[in-house]
This record gives sequence, C-alpha cells and structure tokens, in this order.
Amino acid sequence: MISANSAATLGGVRAVALAEKFGTPLLVIDTDAVDAAVAQFETLAERYGLEVAYAGKAFLNVAFAKRLANTRLSLDVCSLGELVTAERAGIPAPRIVFHGCGKTGEELSAVVDGRAARIVVDNREELERLAARANPAKPVSIILRINPGIEAHTHAYVRTGGEESKFGFPLGEVEAAVVFSLAQAGLVLNGIHAHIGSNIFEAAPYEAAAVVALGIYARALELGAPLASLICGGGFGVDPYPGGERVALDELIAGLVRTVAHEALRLEIPAPKIGIEPGRALIAGAGTSLYRVVSVKRQGARRFAIVDGGLADNPRPALYGSYHHPVATGRDFAAAMVETTVCGRSCENDELMVAPLPEDLRAGDLLGVRTTGAYTFSMASNYNRFAKPAVVFAGGGLAALAVRRQTVDDVLASDV
Repeated sequence: MISANSAATLGGVRAVALAEKFGTPLLVIDTDAVDAAVAQFETLAERYGLEVAYAGKAFLNVAFAKRLANTRLSLDVCSLGELVTAERAGIPAPRIVFHGCGKTGEELSAVVDGRAARIVVDNREELERLAARANPAKPVSIILRINPGIEAHTHAYVRTGGEESKFGFPLGEVEAAVVFSLAQAGLVLNGIHAHIGSNIFEAAPYEAAAVVALGIYARALELGAPLASLICGGGFGVDPYPGGERVALDELIAGLVRTVAHEALRLEIPAPKIGIEPGRALIAGAGTSLYRVVSVKRQGARRFAIVDGGLADNPRPALYGSYHHPVATGRDFAAAMVETTVCGRSCENDELMVAPLPEDLRAGDLLGVRTTGAYTFSMASNYNRFAKPAVVFAGGGLAALAVRRQTVDDVLASDV
C-alpha cells in the first residue's frame, strides 16, 4: 500500500517512476497483493470445501483473466464482453458461470452453446427464454437466484437482497420456478443462489440469507431437484480508511459454514457445497490510482485540490458516496495537514473525497488514492470525451502495461 514519502512503492516499484513512465491518471494493480488475496481464498476453499468464483464485474481485462486462469478460482461473468474476455484469456468453459439480471438472447445462446458451465437465472421470463433455446441432448446447468429479503447495512445502490431490489426471484415465485425447471428436458437445476449486497462487514446478514436460501433448497430437493450447490454470494467488505475496520474473512466464512451445516441437519438434508463470489475483497485493496495535482485553490473556507482524473475514471464517490483515502507522495512534504477536497477536472461537481493533505501540496504533486482496484476501471466512462487511463500491473519490483491508455482517436473511433 502506498505511503507518504518520496520512496513510496507499489508492487515494489516506485510510484514516481510509474507515473513518469506510464503517465497519469493511472490505475496500478499490485499483483503481489492480488496473489496474496487469491491464496487466501484458495486456502478457504480447501479448508471448507468451498466453490470460489471471482466476480469479474469488479475488475476484468484479458491480462487479469490470464492470471486467474492459473489459479483454482472460477469466474463469474455477466455480459458477452466479459465472457469473450475470459475466453481470450484461456479460461475454460467449465470454470465460467454466467450471471446478470437482463441477459440478451445472444448471451443465453452462448450458454446453451456450452461457453459457460452454469447460468444463474434471475427471473421467470429469463427462465422461459432459456428453456425455449435449450437442447435436451445437451442440457444447461442452471442455478436459481432468489431474493432472500435480507437487507445488509450498505448503500441502497449496492444492496441486492432487499425486498425492493431488482435481483432474483421473489420468495413467493421460487417454488413455481423449481417446478417449471424440473419439467424442462433441456435444463438441470443444480443450485440455489442468494446475494445480499456489496461492502458488507457483518456475518449476520450472510447467515440469515443462507438460512432462507437453505429452506428453499430443501423444498427443491423434495420436489426432485438434483441440487448440489448453495451459492451465498460475495460483497465482503473492504475498509478504505488506513487502520480502520477489516472483515475477519476466515471467521465470517467459518460462521457461514457452521450455520449451513446446522440448518441442513435441522432440515434433515445433506449439507450442500457452499459457493462464494468475491470481487471487491480480492481486487479492491490491490489497486491504487495515481493522479497529478493540477491546481490547489481556496473557495471560502474550503481548500480544493483539482487532479487530472475524476468522475470519468472513478464514478463511485458520485454514485454512492464511496471513500478512497488519498496520500500525497513522490517527495517530502510538510508535516502540517489541511482538510482538502479533492476534485476531478470534469464539468461536474465531481468531489472525489475530503481528507487531510499536506499544507504545502501544490500543482504537479502526485496523489496515490487507495483501494481503487474494484469498480473504477470497470465503471469508467468517456464523459467529457476524456480518454480512459492506462492500467499497469506491478509486482516483484517489475511493472508491465495491462491496458494501454486510450487516445482521443480511440474515444472518437465509433463516431460516424
């Protein structure tokens, strides 16, 4: 993690050298941190017999997918673009799960064609459309996503399990979906799925959702479903504040496993194989965004630092008030700190964060913004016709370009 001094490094490479070589704004992925996170999930998978699938929506490109191909993790994709990314990286179909709540006909056909091992079905219409395409000679393995009605303490925009969420089958419609699925020669129902949201720091919501999902799982078994998996989703929290709260992932997973085992015993059914889908928890902490300060100025009582990135490369603060901790780096700074509003340069009030920064911060200085590995690159846009930043992988003291910086020609390439 980047520090506030002139020798600060990311993946063993000096932040200043990365900024000078690759330019700014720049997303740096510390691959040493990625490898450590992958190892943690692989250990948990082995210890508890888990299925672990990385949620590609958090961060995905061909270079990163190639790294995943060399692990034991599966990959969740939720679009044709993510699927093709996985394929180009060499991830085999048996390790790909297709997600999403509004799949196109082309995406459903890709699953029917065997390009993904399983599909998480979100709603009745999607289930019927899939069944109409399915080939009884080569049945599609499906997982029904339910909405357990469990609301975690998270922002409304990243809550996916409450009763007013768009995701999953309402509880009252699940049994009919199970019956319909079992009547289709081209479908094989082998899992129940529940995901409650993102950036969750408590174990209780996961355990409560698992109890609801396991009740449905037991009923589906009674109806004759050949179930094997209970997917409990992801959303494990990552605190952006230095030294702040951290999810005790080992404890959370251990508690979830105990809850499922206990409930399965109470229901007198075999304990299912538990699946989890980490995205943010694997990649967020490995990412640091490097920005150059363009100007520092005061407006009334507030001090502003305007940087050369902003809303276009990191929309999360504007979308749901997320925080990323900034660190002034690249030289020695004064000890005195001043509360500073860091803003982007787009034609919006794109405040990225408010944080203490050195009193002598000036134009040209380098800011390292922490925990930006998840949902920044993947949600970036060309607002104001800004070119998207480059992505660099740094690890073991070496750095390599993973995604080249867009040019203005790239931004205009689709204009006719």
